[in-house]
Amino acid sequence: MKNTADYLLEVTGVRKAFGEVVALKRAEFILKRGSIHALCGGNGAGKSTFLSILMGFITPDSGHVFVNGKEQHFDNPKQALAAGITIVQQELSTIPDLSVAENIYLGNEPKKMGFVDFSQLNQQAQNLLDDLGFNDISPQAKMRDLSVAEQQLVEIAKALSHANADIIIMDEPTSAIGEEDVQKLFQSIRALAERGKGIIYVSHRLSEIFELADMFTIFRDGSYICEGAIQDITRERLIEHIIGGELSQEFAKFNIPSDDIVLEVNSLSWKNKLHQINFQLRQGEILGIYGLVGSGRSELLDIIFGLEQADQGSIYFQGQKLERHSVKKAINLGLAYVTEDRKASGLVLCRSVAENIDLSSLDQISRFHFINQLKSKTRTREMINKFNIKTPNEEQLVINLSGGNQQKVILGKWALLEPEILLLDEPTRGIDVGAKKEIYHFMSDFAQRGKSIIMVSSELSEIIGMSDRVIVLKNGKINGVLTRGELTQATLMNLSV
Repeated sequence: MKNTADYLLEVTGVRKAFGEVVALKRAEFILKRGSIHALCGGNGAGKSTFLSILMGFITPDSGHVFVNGKEQHFDNPKQALAAGITIVQQELSTIPDLSVAENIYLGNEPKKMGFVDFSQLNQQAQNLLDDLGFNDISPQAKMRDLSVAEQQLVEIAKALSHANADIIIMDEPTSAIGEEDVQKLFQSIRALAERGKGIIYVSHRLSEIFELADMFTIFRDGSYICEGAIQDITRERLIEHIIGGELSQEFAKFNIPSDDIVLEVNSLSWKNKLHQINFQLRQGEILGIYGLVGSGRSELLDIIFGLEQADQGSIYFQGQKLERHSVKKAINLGLAYVTEDRKASGLVLCRSVAENIDLSSLDQISRFHFINQLKSKTRTREMINKFNIKTPNEEQLVINLSGGNQQKVILGKWALLEPEILLLDEPTRGIDVGAKKEIYHFMSDFAQRGKSIIMVSSELSEIIGMSDRVIVLKNGKINGVLTRGELTQATLMNLSV
């Protein structure tokens, strides 16, 4: 134990097993005061288990956790908060019918004569939001009326509302917010570090780690691998440590589009979010859609898939006009949709891998309302192998899989239908570089076989690396269409802001 005032946190030899599955074999971690320390590792590396131990959600089987030089044993999150540790979790945990202020200070509201002092509550929340630079969010707004990005910012404010928090864990805090809000968040994080707070930053976006962090620690397969200063490691070397080998090419891109048109959108408008959208999708093409949060990216995919009905305009699929469009009709025609929020709308978390993979094609394996279990098992194992899904067996509950493997289950579910067009909304959000490359390879192979993809992504490197063309949306309108040779980060950003 390094007994010095500079160390806010030291973890040594922490181990945790769940039955026969060892999630953490040997976790080691040191956090200095004023440091932004990136915790890196692939899906299944043990990061989530490690963070859960720090927050008192679970207890370790062995090992030591020191906070400010004092050994701690947390049995619940309240004890971790009391010791000065707080977390911004990747998954939203808001209460939709309460206000922003009520969510931020839930359980810690200012009171007057035994009742919540709403005037003081709203003022405290306003001061905190202003301090963080989240000025566009009203403390009195209902959470259900906010976008996913705004809800994520409220979660961040909630974590930072604990005045005694010296150790702040940020688990994929930018996964649902746009570039403009990312920069606001980074400014807030840097300001916190300057005040002497220690930040544990977890992100699969390596560009963020190199822009923000000063230190890194890598976990792989539940074990500590190495640590050091960010300035002393290259992106390539960091990836090699994360995946345990060389990554020859980050973007597996090898499809070649044809000139044949498979989907055409004409003068499409919806509510006040999309205005006169026109574009064509070619056979074998990966068409990227880029824009800031609120630009209409996801809404466009929702309409194409039949989740929403356009107010005006038309959609043609293989020359056929889609009238009275619906999700059922879209699926029957050969469209598939991997949504932005895999846990809310892509998976049934309390069901098995097999049940989730079967969901979109039950009619193919059932007769008289009974499922052919042999067919189900055969197809599920085929998808597990195809997408390299890491699961003990097909009966494993999806909620127990890592984010990357959950995303592969969704891809397997749709791949069984052999769709003609695949709509992907943030296809690699919150997953590691190894799983990303596997998904990129699937995308290129899918398009190479004459299928087509429309991909929405907030990651500039992903848009540039995988797209044949890119449509840039701004305020619900197309502000530019770029060919692959015209794609640069500067051009995309200039067109989107």
